[in-house]
This record gives sequence, structure tokens and C-alpha cells, in this order.
Amino acid sequence: DVQLVESGGGSVAAGGSLTLSCGMSGITTKSYCMGWFRQAPGKEREAVATSDNADFGNTKYADSVKGRFAFSKDTAANTLHLQMNSLTPEDTAMYYCAAAYAASLDDGFQQVEYNFWGQGTQVTVS
Repeated sequence: DVQLVESGGGSVAAGGSLTLSCGMSGITTKSYCMGWFRQAPGKEREAVATSDNADFGNTKYADSVKGRFAFSKDTAANTLHLQMNSLTPEDTAMYYCAAAYAASLDDGFQQVEYNFWGQGTQVTVS
């Protein structure tokens, strides 16, 4: 079974940093496109950072996080990371990692493409 488990969320002061992790089991990133999404209270879930092909190329970021967030993977540990710097209260949300069983995606920001989702980890910035 495919499982995605996020960790690393918490509370941080504005301007601070957090690193989220997504442990994956049942899949290898060579067969899946991966992404990070978030949902703030009262808002729709949105894409944060995605990779549009399974070799982790063509990584793209939402405009709101460009230059502050970095999406990476640890192939040996089968784990994804989202390094988040210069956090603002607007980054407060539940963060999810997701996997799409595809060699490539036309648009990794389209949530409908993703087959598997983690349970989320809460990030609160004050």
C-alpha cells in the first residue's frame, strides 16, 4: 500500500524557518510525480511546490513562496522535504504531500492528477 506521512510542522515566529518531510512507502519517486500542497482555514487547498516529472525535474513553485521555499528529495531515504524560510502568517496552513502515478504531468499544480495524499502537518506562523 502507498503511504505518505508528513512531519516537521509546528509553530514558528514570523521570519522563521521550518523543514517539512514526507516519508513515502509503497512507491518510488522514479514512477511518481510529487508535490506539496497546503490548505489554510477557510480557503481552498492550493499547490505550493510540485515536480512535473518523475525524475524530479521541472520543479515549480507558487508565486507566493518562490525564493523562500525549496522542494527536494532524499532518494536513499525515499523522503521528500520542503524547506520553508522567511515564513509569514500567510503561510499558516495544513501542508500535504501528494503523489501522482505518472512519468510526467502537463501541470503538476492540478490536484486532480494526484492519486495519493498524506494526512497533513500543521504549520502555524505568528
